[in-house]
Amino acid sequence: MKLIGSSTSPYVRRIRILLDEERYDFVNLDIYGADRDEIRRANPALKIPVLENDGQEIYDSRIISRYISAKQGRDPLTWDQQNQLTLIDGANDSAVIMLLAKRSGLDVDTPGVLVFDLQRERIMTTMRTLAAQVEDGQFEHWNYPAMCLYCLVDWLEFRDLVHFAGIESLLAFRDSRKTKPWVAETDPRQS
Repeated sequence: MKLIGSSTSPYVRRIRILLDEERYDFVNLDIYGADRDEIRRANPALKIPVLENDGQEIYDSRIISRYISAKQGRDPLTWDQQNQLTLIDGANDSAVIMLLAKRSGLDVDTPGVLVFDLQRERIMTTMRTLAAQVEDGQFEHWNYPAMCLYCLVDWLEFRDLVHFAGIESLLAFRDSRKTKPWVAETDPRQS
């Protein structure tokens, strides 16, 4: 089994945590630099992660998680858990857009630019919803949605993309799970 990605990607990190003790090769790429051609060869959507196993290529973290969970004999996610993943992925996608825009030299902080206003709104509305779910105990079990939420919150703080005022329960959630398996080993700050 081979996982292609970047050690700083929250989408890749969640899969690395889910893989737990599974044996796999991790190909850590510089996805915006020298290794761009490798991404083109691995995935026509030009996204990471990519999982290769027994001749099968899987292109998206959500689909990869289903594949791995089935191999590990885990129960399928409930509809509520699927909705949680949709929220997490929506906030994550918007945050990636904001990060890439900043790295492209665009001013993402000035109000009135529709594309950036919409991303900020999506991120904060979603984060407030996720914080309420954390406070309601919906992420108590260390399952795939909790792993994804952990990776999102930690990555947002790592990249300094969100102010956590009013949603501090997300930081408390993250801090209470720092000792879970493969969390420390996949910390993007070690890259």
